[in-house]
Amino acid sequence: MSYELKLEQFSGPLEKLLELIEARKLEITQISLADVTADFLKYVKSLPSETEMRVLADFLRVAAQLILIKSKALLPSLELEPEEKTDIENLEKRLKLYKEFKEAGLHMRQLWSEKNVSFSREFFIGRQPAFYPPEDLGARDLLAAIRKLAESLRELAPLDTEKIKTAIVSIEEKVEELLKRIGADSELKFSGVAKNKSKSEIIVLFLAILHLLKDRLVTIEQNATFSDIIVKYEQWH
Repeated sequence: MSYELKLEQFSGPLEKLLELIEARKLEITQISLADVTADFLKYVKSLPSETEMRVLADFLRVAAQLILIKSKALLPSLELEPEEKTDIENLEKRLKLYKEFKEAGLHMRQLWSEKNVSFSREFFIGRQPAFYPPEDLGARDLLAAIRKLAESLRELAPLDTEKIKTAIVSIEEKVEELLKRIGADSELKFSGVAKNKSKSEIIVLFLAILHLLKDRLVTIEQNATFSDIIVKYEQWH
């Protein structure tokens, strides 16, 4: 379960993600999640330095899932592990559920402000509230009901946390690596440079190529859909 925090000038990751999607009037889908990835990463960079580590880690976890979704959208041939597919599906489901709870909360706030906080059948309007348990209700029945309620609430409790250690690969490092390799060979194949690399490195490599393309330092060719990408050094540089 994701840790959520909302103050006057600060929102948790799901709140911010929902805000970005609703601002563009999009439905909650993997396509819309890919579309708002850049906006979400920009927001993460703007978080104050004194942000609590636990909250910041939750933002980074969602950011990592968005980058994976965006990479899959840009590179359809990228194969995802079953766990990664599940994480993406869970993010979409959590966001839809969060939206439902948010809308329900706004509805309850409106009812509370209108002082209309209870409903009753017409026959009981104006009567003193009372609890009329069945005659055969005993302590064991109440205990069983409480245990059943506790079991259902346990499903909503936060899962045990796990420490995940992974090497951080920056786009700047991969840009430098690509420039060196292209300078030596004049061109390279994406499959060759991505060989034996971890999935996170492949994604960063692909983003680094897009960065070089944007700066007109390289040109790319792809002869057919899903075929290998050829990266060439821009000669006029």
